[in-house]
Order: sequence, then C-alpha cells, then structure tokens
Amino acid sequence: MPPRWKNPSILTWLLSVVCIAFIISGLSSANITVDRLLGGVVNMGKFIGNAFPPDTTRTSTIFARIVETFEIALIGTLVGVLLSLPIALLCSRNTTPHPIISVCTKGIVSTMRTIPDLIWALIFVISVGLGPLAGILTIVVDTIGFCARFFSERIEEMEKGPSQALESTGATRFGIIAGSTIPIGFPSFVGTSLYAVEKAIRSAVILGLVGAGGIGVELSTAMSLRRFDEALMIIILILIVVLIVEQVSSAIRKKVI
Repeated sequence: MPPRWKNPSILTWLLSVVCIAFIISGLSSANITVDRLLGGVVNMGKFIGNAFPPDTTRTSTIFARIVETFEIALIGTLVGVLLSLPIALLCSRNTTPHPIISVCTKGIVSTMRTIPDLIWALIFVISVGLGPLAGILTIVVDTIGFCARFFSERIEEMEKGPSQALESTGATRFGIIAGSTIPIGFPSFVGTSLYAVEKAIRSAVILGLVGAGGIGVELSTAMSLRRFDEALMIIILILIVVLIVEQVSSAIRKKVI
C-alpha cells in the first residue's frame, strides 16, 4: 500500500507559516474582545428597536429608486453579456484567431474581474458624473469580467467532434462557431447570464453608496441621518426584489438547462 502521508515540501511549510502568521496578525488587529462583542449585541438591539415599525411614508419614492436599481442592473448585464460572448471567443484557445490575441484578451478580462466594483464605480463617477450611467457602465465591466471568463472556459471544454464535422464539410470559422460552439454552449451561457443578473442587482445596491444611482443613495442617506425605520423599509423592499429575481432566474434555468 502506498503511504497515505507524504512529508510536505519546504515551500508548503513556508506557505503554511505565512498563512498562519497572517491569521494571527488579522485576529490581533481586529481587537476582538468580549466587551466589544457584548456592546455590539446591545447596539444591534437598539438599532432593531429604533427600526421597527418600518417607515412607509416614502414608499413610492423608495420603490422608484428600486426600479431604477433594477434597470441599472438589467441594462448593464444585458450589454455586458452581449459583449462577453465575442470576447470569450477571442479568449478561448479553440476559437481565437491567434494565441497572442487569446493571452491579451484574457489579461484584459482578468483586469476587469480583479478590480472591485466600487473602484470601477468611482472611476466612472469621475468620468461621466453622478447617476445611473456610472452604475450601468460599472455593471457592464463587472459582467464582462464575470461572464467572459465562464463563457471561455465552457467553450474550451467543448468536444471537438461537432466542430470538426462542420469543418470537414468546408464550413468557415464563423459557420463553425454559429453552428456548433454557440448552440452547444447556449444552456451554460444562459445559466451564467442569469447568475450575472442576480449578482448585478446586489452590486447595483452597493454602487449607489458612491453616487452611481439606484437605491443605495437612499439607503446611505437614511443611515447617515439615523432614520433607521426608513432604512429598514428600504432593506425589506430590496430583499423582496432580490428574492423575486432569484425565483424567476431559477425557474428559467430549470427550463433551459
């Protein structure tokens, strides 16, 4: 029987020590104490007490902002998905015109995915000003970074048989992509796109905190002015919208995939 335990390499030991050191340092800098935890529980109780019952006086205004948030997420995701497919075809080894193009495109997609949403939002707020446009552009970039990667991985995992069969009949590169690659990967593309919509709605809420439009502006204002009952109403409406979108997305995935 082969040995079940192998001595870790020096690199493994070194990485383990570094990770443990970061964990210890993080716990130390967090200043976790019993008094702070107990105080946090008390403050949370005060917040909940001040937040109930939810304030419904501005429901129409809040609902309009939530609709705006949904529109930002939907438009941004739609544009991002449409751009992600050709970018994924350039990223994939089996569909790219040249390996150098694949490497360069993957680097661009990785950059889009690596930079956080809030940083993109701040960049676009500076570029195009406050409002929904900055949020839409942020969602577009975030969606490309998310969808293009998974689209590309799905394309690279496809079996070569169907594409080779079309190629043997004299089909062009575009014909192979349209007749084989896209139809085979379509269910996966739809599933990934629906996950992107759910992700975009959550992101759109946060983007409003930096002035990129949507309900985040109202939530930030309510919390800053300590109108916790209004903030709770906003949170409840956000939760309802997110749950509805998740249920609709799940139903579509079951039919398509």
